Amino acid sequence: ILQPLFEKHPEHPGAAHYLIHGYDYTELVQRGLPAARRYAAIAPSAPHALHMPAHIFSRLGMWEESIATNRASAAAARNELNDTSMTIGSYNALHAMDYMMYAHLQLGQDKAAQQLLDEIAKIQRIDIANFPGAYALAAMPARYALEHHDWTRAANLKLHPQSLPWQEFPQCEAITVYARALGKARSGDANGAKQELARLRELRETMLKNKTGYWGQQAEIQISAASAWVALAENQADEAQRLMRGAVEIEATTDKHPVTPGPLTPPREQLADMLLELNKPAEALAEYEQVHTSEPNRLRTLYGAARAAQASGDLEKSRDYERQLLELTAKSESAHLEILPAKKAQ
Repeated sequence: ILQPLFEKHPEHPGAAHYLIHGYDYTELVQRGLPAARRYAAIAPSAPHALHMPAHIFSRLGMWEESIATNRASAAAARNELNDTSMTIGSYNALHAMDYMMYAHLQLGQDKAAQQLLDEIAKIQRIDIANFPGAYALAAMPARYALEHHDWTRAANLKLHPQSLPWQEFPQCEAITVYARALGKARSGDANGAKQELARLRELRETMLKNKTGYWGQQAEIQISAASAWVALAENQADEAQRLMRGAVEIEATTDKHPVTPGPLTPPREQLADMLLELNKPAEALAEYEQVHTSEPNRLRTLYGAARAAQASGDLEKSRDYERQLLELTAKSESAHLEILPAKKAQ
């Protein structure tokens, strides 16, 4: 219905907007590029219109395009606030900033990502205490810690700002709790991780009671993935793999919610990381490659695939992934751990 309307009325914001939502699926995303490229130009002063193209850009791993359109969106949203103190945040700006955070991390641009964290650290309240704003405030610090495998940082994450009614957004609190569970489990604190898992289960029950089934299912994925790392920390390798494969299977039955640019850390990528730790590089490589199909140009995935290919003896494939890493991080502004092997080989 929308596609012919968009072709007939290329200046109509509604057609472009809803086409982007309609094509925001792995199998259809390529078809959404014309609408994505057009929409921001149709409504160049509307924060949400400037942000929407990033739904398509993120699906395709077009990180620079995502950063550019979300930077414009965040700027437009801040301008609407008429506030120069930086203590009040705009939910529209926060939504765009979460997409920017994800993109900067995939390009190895740690300084730019840290600047976004510094900005949200100053926020004491947001203009509208709604789900997209709360999601971004919880997700951004968690993304930074988990993408860097900084388990100490992840284990110590806290919800901010305290003025936000977090009890209204259990799916957002779950992000922070999940990140803490992963941080503790992967740094060897199995008992601490179990405490976080107990809170995750409470939050899942609240979500189910509130009839937010999608997020209850996401919590189930989080519980299974974090439990897998707890099992590995307790030297139960078979149980760890079973639990992580369970998380992968549940994730395969869901799709990405529009509020997020991508998963905090894909369960299948975690499975691949686990297999690599267990000295199963060929199996790990197969999992990394599946992630790369659905989440193109993820830095962690490419890095893991390069390591797994090398460890399994496929040097040609390893060099190819190293080359992709080099291209991805060509404008990196820091000595990101993952890019160092590729740069040394240059």
